[in-house]
Amino acid sequence: MKELKEHKLLEAAAAVRENAYAPYSGFAVGAALLTDSGRVFVGCNVENGAFAPSLCAERAAVAAAVAAGEREFAAIAVIADGSDYCYPCGVCRQVLSEFCDDAFVIFAAKTVRDFKVYRLEELLPHGFSLREDGE
Repeated sequence: MKELKEHKLLEAAAAVRENAYAPYSGFAVGAALLTDSGRVFVGCNVENGAFAPSLCAERAAVAAAVAAGEREFAAIAVIADGSDYCYPCGVCRQVLSEFCDDAFVIFAAKTVRDFKVYRLEELLPHGFSLREDGE
């Protein structure tokens, strides 16, 4: 993936982070998901006082893409308000594994210009699957 595309994806994640609803944690997160067809879907975290119904930015982006008919994803950029890199939580990693192959790329970012790149398999080496082929 070329640097221009990386930064464009990170900028989309940073922009949607501004819409996060995080009154309890104060930890706003934005995610921008690139599909194999080249479309970008964004999501931000949406907290809830009961916590369990809260929605992470990554899962919000996945839900938007699935609702639009997309099922194959190429990359996701994740950026938060904190001073450290923002990695998808375990639940988000598992959700991403439902739609992604081993080529899927995750950009965990401190800023649009300061990020690390991972394959999903590195962050979720043995994800759960009901598929018969085990993938």
